Amino acid sequence: MNYFKHKTALVDKKAKIGKGTRLWAFTNIKAGAVIGRDCNICDGSFVEDGAVVGDHVTIKHHVSVFDGVTIGDGVFVGSNVAFINDRHPRSKKKDWVLEKTVVGKGATIGSNAVIMCGIRIGDHAVVGAGSVVTRDVAPFAVAYGNPASVKGYACHCGRKLDKSLKCSCGKQYSEANFKVRSGFLLL
Repeated sequence: MNYFKHKTALVDKKAKIGKGTRLWAFTNIKAGAVIGRDCNICDGSFVEDGAVVGDHVTIKHHVSVFDGVTIGDGVFVGSNVAFINDRHPRSKKKDWVLEKTVVGKGATIGSNAVIMCGIRIGDHAVVGAGSVVTRDVAPFAVAYGNPASVKGYACHCGRKLDKSLKCSCGKQYSEANFKVRSGFLLL
């Protein structure tokens, strides 16, 4: 075993866990789950079979990553984020449709956000804490609210850019950087 597993963590032998990953207290990793290298999966989190977690991902406390959810490299997922994988859930429903959700590389999802199924959160996007995301979020977009809507752009460092598209870290962007990304028109 080339990863850390807390003594209370449940990890199925058929789960794939990358080198250097840390699985903390009361995590539950199912057979068929894939977790990359150097991840930090915090207390009480659940990763279901069919879920894919990239490298260098942080998943904070009490997050369930269900079948159909793919989380890219370098993503931060705050505590109690709820990923949904069934748009019309019913108990013991046999004909439900799995809708895949993709979280792009370097994105941040704030604590207590709800992420509807069948959407994509773009690379380096930022979703604010407590938001309800019901549609795609473009790369580098900052989205928050209920329902979440785009309120601006984010720097690679994760901070929101000001109106002149400058970050407090000193990096300056131009409108050409954000006009259209992956088919999304921003703002």
